[in-house]
Amino acid sequence: MRYLSTVVLIAFAATASAAPDYRTIKMQIEVDKPASEVWAKVGHYCDIGKWLDVDCKIISGDGGIGTVRSLAHGRVLEILVGETALSYGYTQPPIRGAFYNLYHGFLEAKPLTDSTSEIVYTLFYDASDEPNEAAKQADLTQRRNRFEAALKKMKQIAEQ
Repeated sequence: MRYLSTVVLIAFAATASAAPDYRTIKMQIEVDKPASEVWAKVGHYCDIGKWLDVDCKIISGDGGIGTVRSLAHGRVLEILVGETALSYGYTQPPIRGAFYNLYHGFLEAKPLTDSTSEIVYTLFYDASDEPNEAAKQADLTQRRNRFEAALKKMKQIAEQ
């Protein structure tokens, strides 16, 4: 048991002291609707439930900056940290005793023409907790695939 505890402490120390390895994933999809109509259908803070197939509940706040949403039955908390008429940004708070990946997301409906727009979703996080580059790429690919599927669902909802 003592050996296991030592191994766990060494692994934690190695992870905790690793230099940050920040990754950004920027994704977008064009939509055949004006940005304001797109945002009205997919841009409310808990609309994530419609396009990411996850439950969402506002647990504090009034919908503005500082509002906290709970996803996946409380397994994930996200705090609204910025917003405009057609965008918002959020972060996930640190969890005591767990690696903090500085996760941030930014969602925007960007006007292209009077009748078309683009939904842009950007993720930012620290991948330094992954053991090697292959694991970091696998994690990035998994995140990209999940959120590109969400973009397709947003497009479908917005164009209805």
